[in-house]
Amino acid sequence: MKPANKQDQLLSERFEVAFNQVHNALRDIVQINDERFVVLVKVGAKKYQVIETFKKDLEQYARLRNAIVHEKMEVGFYIAEPNAKVVHHIEKIANILSRPNYALTIATKNVVFFDENDSILKVTAAIKQYGYSKFPIYKNQKCIGLLTAGSIMKWMAQRMESGIVNLADVRIADIMMVEKKQSIEFISKEINLFQVENIFEKAHKKKNKLEAVVITENGNAGEKPLGIITPWDLIQIDYTVD
Repeated sequence: MKPANKQDQLLSERFEVAFNQVHNALRDIVQINDERFVVLVKVGAKKYQVIETFKKDLEQYARLRNAIVHEKMEVGFYIAEPNAKVVHHIEKIANILSRPNYALTIATKNVVFFDENDSILKVTAAIKQYGYSKFPIYKNQKCIGLLTAGSIMKWMAQRMESGIVNLADVRIADIMMVEKKQSIEFISKEINLFQVENIFEKAHKKKNKLEAVVITENGNAGEKPLGIITPWDLIQIDYTVD
């Protein structure tokens, strides 16, 4: 044991404040009838990518926190003391969990969308130009579904003759009428990342393959799309902190 100087005490206090912020955020995010820190981390890691990313760190910080708070021998003497790097890291995590980014931060912006009466050639041109594979389709200025590159390929394969498919007179509506409707959800631009992950999780539990979440001003199908999020976008989220 060693007496803690003022700098050590400041680091310990900052660590405990950040730890409590993380604990409070986990309660709000995970929402289970068990407020134990390690349980919230374990359960939350199964549902949310961000908690899974920091799971090992948070478990270690829980042990450090117990050593700091519960095993203090006397005033000014500590079994363990956090270093500046650890304190900086847990403060970063606390900030991420307490102030989650809006869903729009990970969405594909400048969404390419079409009217159902547009030629399918406009879609294939967009696939070539942007590399996108999913496009919101509108009818009378209201989104009626999602057209995917996979659906187009399937439709073409079924109508191919001698290796050729004539797309000159094909409209998007022709494919939308015969293809299985793709499952999508509409959300407001105010929705955060945790709420988006919940939407995909609920769909998964219902065995409903949610192809995408479309972000609009107020979450209405009649509004212009501001962004689109697929399950792959959630996997690709980078929660790395320095």
